[in-house]
Amino acid sequence: MSQYNDKGVVLRGWRLGESDRIVVLLTAEHGKVRAVAKGVRKTKSKFGGRLELTSHVSFQMFEGRGELGIVTQAETIDRFANLRNDPNLFASASAMLEVSDHFSLDQNKDVKRYEMLVGALRTLDENPAPLVLPAFLLKVLAHEGLEPHLDLCTRCQSSGPLVSIDYNEGGVLCEKCRRGRSVTERSIAVMRSILGGGLSMALAVEDNQVCSEVESVAYEAVEFHLERRLRSRKVLDQT
Repeated sequence: MSQYNDKGVVLRGWRLGESDRIVVLLTAEHGKVRAVAKGVRKTKSKFGGRLELTSHVSFQMFEGRGELGIVTQAETIDRFANLRNDPNLFASASAMLEVSDHFSLDQNKDVKRYEMLVGALRTLDENPAPLVLPAFLLKVLAHEGLEPHLDLCTRCQSSGPLVSIDYNEGGVLCEKCRRGRSVTERSIAVMRSILGGGLSMALAVEDNQVCSEVESVAYEAVEFHLERRLRSRKVLDQT
């Protein structure tokens, strides 16, 4: 078995036997990896608490013969204490983890994807603005080349007014071509800022209607492309 060191965020985990745990990490250099953390559920485990959901760690791993490696060491880089202590923030963080998990391929290096997740978790932990999660979702879609087209009507190329968005059409539509869900020009402008380099400006938006609309669009677009409903969305709807 070969050994390597890397950094990663814990996306998922579940019990294995009486004292072990399987963890799924999104790493900087090895993409998404799955590994056994032996003995981490024992009371005297030195690094069990470092491999909880959302934990950002540096770790040492032995590559196994199958799909599971073995984590032998883990040191905390970011614990994200605020996310762990606030149910609403943890629900948003869980959505980030779930989406990152679904879009990531096993052992397929993607440094940008890793950096996006770490950056979003840090922002959510330090500055939990309403649009942090929707912005992350939209940027994930953009990274995959799946972001909605927001500049012109996707059917007739009219500049507007743009009044709706349809995911089958791939973006916004004018009054003449409208179908799908209604969306305001203000929300479209905010989404353009998120995808066009104006993230700081977008995160300063506090208008409840706009934030709710952008969040709904971002979630619906992700679920459309994944062809499944996200489990974390149910939790967020209840918080």
